[in-house]
Amino acid sequence: MSDPEPAVDLTKHTGSRQSGPAPDRPDGPAAGPHVRAGRFWSTRRIPALVVAAVLLGAVGLLLYDVAAVRADRPGMHWRRWLADELDTRPLDDPWVLAAAALAMALGLWLLVLALTPGLRRLLPMRRETPEVRAGLDRKAAALVLRDRAMEVSGVQSVRVGVGRRKVTARAQCHFRDLDEVRGDLETALYEGIHQLGLARPPRLLLHARRPAKW
Repeated sequence: MSDPEPAVDLTKHTGSRQSGPAPDRPDGPAAGPHVRAGRFWSTRRIPALVVAAVLLGAVGLLLYDVAAVRADRPGMHWRRWLADELDTRPLDDPWVLAAAALAMALGLWLLVLALTPGLRRLLPMRRETPEVRAGLDRKAAALVLRDRAMEVSGVQSVRVGVGRRKVTARAQCHFRDLDEVRGDLETALYEGIHQLGLARPPRLLLHARRPAKW
């Protein structure tokens, strides 16, 4: 095992640096009026189907029981038991409190599903016209930026993660000066983020270091 590499300035060599949104490049497309691009809303078919099926079953069972009582038949055992429990149990009973908490949690979950867009994996792209909407998958964006980073001379390996507000790149560099590789890598990733055409270009958080020596 060779001698360990001497310590260096972390903020200059091996630390991370967070940058603002990728600026427009002079060689990019001409800036023009853009239509506001909001996030994509999920249809949420599975939660809607589950809720509709549960409500349909409960309402159908209740209507059947009411019709049976109207036809001079005894009501179902579960309804008589439920009515007796609601009549005899106090409001501070643990089972009553647990059922109320469960109902409140389910209600809040449905409200969150109804009021939030969902589809976090899709990043909205710039809209040149109101009639056209486009989105880019976060994994596809990360793959594009990773390919751009690997084209930089001196980059041995790189991992790129793309979020809605931040792009995180972790690169291992070799055979070139670390500052030069970092500068070229930052420029390449800035250009890559700009060319993705996202409505809200994310910030860049870059980690560059040399691999551990053995």
